[in-house]
Amino acid sequence: SRAIKTNQDLLPETPWIHIFYNDFWGTLLTHSGSHKSYRPLCTLSFRINHAVGGMDPWGYHLVNVLLHAAVTGLFTNFSRILFGDGYWTLIAGLLFASHPIHTEAVAGIVGRADIGACLFFLLSLMCYVKHCSTRGSSPSTWAWILGAGLCAGCSMLWKEQGVTVLAISAVYDIFVFHRLKMHQIVSALYKRKNLALFFSIGLLTSWGTALLGARLYWMGNKPPSFSNSDNPAADSDSFVTRTLTFFYLPTKNLWLLLCPDTLSFDWSMDAVPLLKAVNDWRNLHTVAFYAGLLLLAYFSLKGSSNERECNGKTVMNGKQNANGHSCHPEMEYKTLEVKSSFVSKEENGLKKHEIQKLQLPSTENIVILSLSLLIVPFVPATNLFFYVGFVIAERVLYVPSMGFCLLVTVGVRALYVKAQKRFLKNLVFCSTAALIVFYGLKTVVRNGDWQNEEMLYRSGIKVNPAKAWGNLGNVLKSQSKISEAESAYRNALYYRSNMADMLYNLGLLLQENSRFSEALHYYKLAIGSRPTLASAYLNTGIILMNQGKTEEARRTFVKCSEIPDENLKDPHAHKSSVTSCLYNLGKLFHEQGHYEEALTVYKEAIQKMPRQFAPQSLYNMMGEAYMRMSRLPEAEHWYVESLRSKSDHIPAHLTYGKLLALT
Repeated sequence: SRAIKTNQDLLPETPWIHIFYNDFWGTLLTHSGSHKSYRPLCTLSFRINHAVGGMDPWGYHLVNVLLHAAVTGLFTNFSRILFGDGYWTLIAGLLFASHPIHTEAVAGIVGRADIGACLFFLLSLMCYVKHCSTRGSSPSTWAWILGAGLCAGCSMLWKEQGVTVLAISAVYDIFVFHRLKMHQIVSALYKRKNLALFFSIGLLTSWGTALLGARLYWMGNKPPSFSNSDNPAADSDSFVTRTLTFFYLPTKNLWLLLCPDTLSFDWSMDAVPLLKAVNDWRNLHTVAFYAGLLLLAYFSLKGSSNERECNGKTVMNGKQNANGHSCHPEMEYKTLEVKSSFVSKEENGLKKHEIQKLQLPSTENIVILSLSLLIVPFVPATNLFFYVGFVIAERVLYVPSMGFCLLVTVGVRALYVKAQKRFLKNLVFCSTAALIVFYGLKTVVRNGDWQNEEMLYRSGIKVNPAKAWGNLGNVLKSQSKISEAESAYRNALYYRSNMADMLYNLGLLLQENSRFSEALHYYKLAIGSRPTLASAYLNTGIILMNQGKTEEARRTFVKCSEIPDENLKDPHAHKSSVTSCLYNLGKLFHEQGHYEEALTVYKEAIQKMPRQFAPQSLYNMMGEAYMRMSRLPEAEHWYVESLRSKSDHIPAHLTYGKLLALT
């Protein structure tokens, strides 16, 4: 709702340049309550969607699906560089196309930020691959690295994690293109070899530093602040709890990639219980995860045993590259006819009599790149450098899932090569095909959950019951299922009793059904849970005013009008509630015959009024106050303003008609 339906940056009357000063939700980026999610290119795509089709969701979903198709095509094309033409590239592409973890990013419109970032992420990486293959042989190499830098910047402007493509490009250059090992990097740097490589890495580092510096400056050099329910571990006072939980969360994310059986639209609050002690059995998962990760990285970086050093140059299978970069004859783009050894022939599932057309990276090289693709884009979500506003977010795994798909593919290929019997080879191949089919079926089923809000929220009850029941209550209320909605709100509060929004929503439901005493009770609980909830003050004041408790109502409205909008998640909604409070306070003064005081309050309301606020009633009441004071020209002015803002506002027609009759 906030990213599209109530985002003023999508409207044609809003200058498009505002997109580059506001966050993803339309709040000024430097505002203390801003989420600091700076994604102007995604917001711009929403604005184009809005200009073409308004609020019809079909066009928004079409763009998301087309972007996912484009990303899948680019990823498959990139996989060809690693696996060549054949089944393994197809398997990698199908794994990515069908993975259920992508459902939120593709089916949920705001997930477009992740898809767009991934699109330019891959474009940047492909440009850098071209730069590597043309470096030292063609002047166009600098155009390619410029393209890589520009696409990396665009990826970051779609979503923050896009800038990590620069690190992935460096990994590709060092470990895949040049095929260096860890000990060779230091040696090459010390002996000043491969200067072109280190110059390219220097350019990537400088550009990445510049992008991050500009990003930090543009958001006011301040990190965002989040509520404790968004990320409970970050709010914990215990260092042990924070550490154990933050170390465990990547393990949980990997499990979602490996076995996406349980998915949810929201993983905040208590969806993942905190790890409060060392004896929590989930710590075993954490240890196993990091041990496996380190072993995989160690053996990949160490390299295979058929390598040796010869005069500082790498030699493999008795062949040495003249440029000293690699043990292989040049790289991927030169067509070769090499009658390979068993390993190089069979690694891609080729038979012995076949001739390998492309020199491909080794399994170790691909594993290093896959691990980098899996880990590096996920680092911003780990709470390592700054706290984030979620516990787990499936859409955040869209980019890292590329590394996962490559890792699964290279693992399956290794098993296929190791298998001696045809039966075992067929078993590996059929198991992989079954995995793709199961992933596809799960994606179809999960798409069913995203058909409408009610199905989506019901599907999330077992993961995050408090949030799911609360959102389901809103849906049921919009369907006029009042008793079911009330039951849903109470279920939400059963799981988490201090949710201010749920307390307020339940109070609003009771107020609309004339259960005013109960409504007041829940409004007071909501205010106690969140003292800055202006809408709760507003409705409390309205009930008190209708009950004739004018002094209590006045105090409530005044207190509401004094609440600042600092550090609030949605300052626009807050300002609307404050304006409504001032309107009702002015109305209270007006009914008591204090017209001067009413006018003062109305003028304050106009000053604090946000752009999206509908002002016709406020303008009409100003006209009435001037009318009572016999200041007819001013009254006429405000009646006309009321009708200009909403031409079918009936109260303004009536009051303006009385004025015209009088004059």
